[in-house]
Parts: sequence; structure tokens; C-alpha cells
Amino acid sequence: MLEMKKKHYEILAGKIIDKLKIRQMEGYYAATREEALQLVKEKFLTDGKSVCWGGSMTLGEVGVLDYLNESNCEVIDRNSYTTREEQKEIKAKMINADYFLMSTNAITLDGELVNIDGYANRVSFLCYGPENVLVIAGMNKVVTDVEEGVKRVRNIASPPNTMRLNKNTPCAKNGRCGDCFSEDCICSQVVVTRRSGVKNRIKVILVGEELGF
Repeated sequence: MLEMKKKHYEILAGKIIDKLKIRQMEGYYAATREEALQLVKEKFLTDGKSVCWGGSMTLGEVGVLDYLNESNCEVIDRNSYTTREEQKEIKAKMINADYFLMSTNAITLDGELVNIDGYANRVSFLCYGPENVLVIAGMNKVVTDVEEGVKRVRNIASPPNTMRLNKNTPCAKNGRCGDCFSEDCICSQVVVTRRSGVKNRIKVILVGEELGF
């Protein structure tokens, strides 16, 4: 049973990667998180690259963040500020970084990325800024279309995320989206990336495991 699931993931990922190419995005497949990390090390986050990231459980699960701590990359930590001025300086460095790392809340069978954000600090760099965007996503993020992707984010990904962040939202209490306007709402912006305006700026690594929310 497990072998059939792995084979299904591989075949499905191949089809999605073909769709990504049409949308001017690069696609890669790694059967395991270990293979994904090796790909990241060898092909993308090489010595001297400036790197930043958005909030993501997947990056931690794959081991990318631990790798950055021991690498020779220029690491731009979005949380390493104590003053408003330092925060502005970090944002300026992030927008000019070689790589912005993130996962995606969902990816459709046709290769569209679906992401929902509270303050747009993550999706903004997906849309514009850093020279490259590296997206790492488990195959559990695959959905049939954008509509299903939005439903997935609101009802599958957001409830545990709000619990992790100690947010006071209906989804944290009830386990499903309440379509709220709470001060703690993490669903302020819905961004669908149907194409990369700059060819191959966005690179997507699909991993044959369940990762993140």
C-alpha cells in the first residue's frame, strides 16, 4: 500500500511539474524530506547566497532552517530586530535577497499556488522582490482547483495554525473556518499565483510526504 502511494505521488508530481513549466515556474520532485534537503543544499542555497523566509512548518520539518544555521549563506532573520528602524532595515534586505523560502498553503493539479496570509508579509515576497522564491511543499498540499485550495487553507491549514500561534479565532475554537473579521484573523489576503511574471523566478519542490499544515 505504501509503495503504491509513493508511486502515485511521483506520477502526480510529474504532471504538476509539467503544468508549472507552462506557468513559467520550475518544478522538482523529491521522494523524501532528506532528498529535498539535499536538493536545496546542492542546487539552490549554496555558499554566499542571501536567504530569508516566511513562516512555515514545512521548512523546519525538512531541516532547511537548521541547515541555514550551519551554512555559509547570508541569513536574514526576519525576527532579529529590537527597534522599528532595525525592522525596516531587515525588510529592505529581504526584498533584495537572493532567495525567499516558503511553503504553499495549497497547489492545484494545474500548478497554481494558493496562499492566504494575515499581514501579507509572506505572500508579498512571493509576488515581488527577492530574486528567487523557493517553495517546498508536501504532496498533502495538492488540491484539484483553486476553490478547493481556498477551502483547504481555511478549514484544514488555518485552524491548527491559529492554535500554534495562540490566536483567538473561531477556527481555533471550532476547528473550521468561521469567516471571521477577528483582530487575530490570519486570512486577510488570498493570493493565487497562476504564473510567474519572471520566468523561473519561482521554484517549487514537491516532496512525497505529508509536511506542514
